[in-house]
Amino acid sequence: MGARAAALIGLLAAGALAPSTGSGQAYPTKSIRVIVAFAPGGIADFAARSVSQGLSENLRVPVVVENRPGAGGVIGAEAVAKAAPDGYTVLVTSISHTINPSVTKTLPFDTRRDFAPVVLIADAPNILVVHPFLPVTSTEELVEFARARPGRLSYASSGVGTSTHLSGELFKAMAGVDLLHVPYKGGGPAVADLLGGQVQVMFATLPTVLEHIRASRLRGLGVTSARRFPGAPEFPTIAEAGLAGYEVSGWSGMFAPAGTPRAVIERLARETARILREPELKKRFLTQGAEAAVKMPDEFSAFVDSEIVKWKKVVEFSGARAD
Repeated sequence: MGARAAALIGLLAAGALAPSTGSGQAYPTKSIRVIVAFAPGGIADFAARSVSQGLSENLRVPVVVENRPGAGGVIGAEAVAKAAPDGYTVLVTSISHTINPSVTKTLPFDTRRDFAPVVLIADAPNILVVHPFLPVTSTEELVEFARARPGRLSYASSGVGTSTHLSGELFKAMAGVDLLHVPYKGGGPAVADLLGGQVQVMFATLPTVLEHIRASRLRGLGVTSARRFPGAPEFPTIAEAGLAGYEVSGWSGMFAPAGTPRAVIERLARETARILREPELKKRFLTQGAEAAVKMPDEFSAFVDSEIVKWKKVVEFSGARAD
């Protein structure tokens, strides 16, 4: 084989490894827009901004984060569902993406048909907390206490259809207890009333209550994840504390519009996974009450399917509706 022929084969092989858009150009060739379906300050926003900086460096193009909050993540998701499927507009959203099909009567998109799961970015457990005046110190004791007082205990949430709401509904179903749901417009007001004793129980996001727990203003009973959270390992899981099989993950992940080339999806997933494995980034996630987590496209897709099925059952049990 001549030198020119060998060089040509080498160039062709290199080109085969480079993801391309429908026009045949190598991906990416221009800036990428990351739409976050929530306001700045939450886990999804933190996750998006954390990986976007690394993606910009690795892909050598600007990666711009744009917050499109509203309707429990629906507004941001709709913008991405209608975007060109070329890898230049992606969505970072949360568990609500798999809850919304069950609690919202009419969505402007089909959650499974109109999106291609790219990669799971973060896991963020909620934590079961009670006001200190309740005479319970464990999940088992709370279950016993609530069973003896059906309908007399109330639990707060940050809104109908949120993970803090459905964490409570799953708890009710599995524990066989009757708790009154009190929805608020956000986690802040809910925690404020919990501190004031107007409600007694909450499945809160860790960052909103951890300081209060450590100051003994609230009592933490257990985290909702399948295993203990490394950032606060002193708290047992609800499952190990008495409710076997209970699990809720307040996850965040990246999605692309359906029809995005597979090579582009795999490139985005691969580069994001590289960033999430960096030790310093893992530490930063823990300080935000989350773990850097990776599920690649096929695994993430199967996970999304399972979450849609799971939350449909919980919503049917609870009768929750967001509209």
